[in-house]
Amino acid sequence: MSEHPPRPPRPVRPGPLADGRMSDPYRVGIDPASPAVPETGPSVWNIANVLTLVRLALVPVFGWLLLAHGGQQPGYRWAAFAVFALAMVTDRVDGDLARSRGLVTNVGKVLDPIADKALVTMALVGLSSVGEVMWWVTGLVLLREWGVTALRFWVIRHGVMAANRGGKLKTLLQTIGIGLFLWPRWTMPAPGLWDALAWVLLGAAVVLTVVTGLDYLVQALRLRRTSERAERKRAERAARRAGEAGPAS
Repeated sequence: MSEHPPRPPRPVRPGPLADGRMSDPYRVGIDPASPAVPETGPSVWNIANVLTLVRLALVPVFGWLLLAHGGQQPGYRWAAFAVFALAMVTDRVDGDLARSRGLVTNVGKVLDPIADKALVTMALVGLSSVGEVMWWVTGLVLLREWGVTALRFWVIRHGVMAANRGGKLKTLLQTIGIGLFLWPRWTMPAPGLWDALAWVLLGAAVVLTVVTGLDYLVQALRLRRTSERAERKRAERAARRAGEAGPAS
């Protein structure tokens, strides 16, 4: 009994993922020069996405611990810090797993930044609610965080805006700064020193927040103007105008 011949490989789908082959979740681990992609991608229910869902589930737990007893109970504040640190560790682990094991999915690409932003939002709103971070700082940071997320969705059909070095440094400073604010510093030796260190780190993160936010805005506008999709649409419009002008002449 003869074997069935293998099905021919499916060609690359047109669009930005066809150009940025290594960013296509279906192409992880495949030679970028290959003209074909697999028939199926990784399951949505993989360990990386499960960790992202765990991080989302930790957000309300973290918020309750932070706000319990007006944020003035040292035990609850240490517990809030522990949950925040655990969530940030899962953020690093799920990203490494997704890239190293070929588990990148479109669902994960959407959920991961949402989980990150939800955790930071809860932290800053909670710290402002208990009077430790000014509301204008919280508003400025959150406007940038959710604004960049909106920009990514705005240009998603044109391509992917990669995180730049400034954005990564901002995230690091922001994470450490928030972590220090979560500590019950008034119970520690030299509380003024810890307060100053927390403000220096968070202040530096706020400056980078503004600078990198403007950079992402410029990236988004440039991508929508220069992407393959934008050029194709301009060519189509030019062809239509030429076709309409032809009979009249």
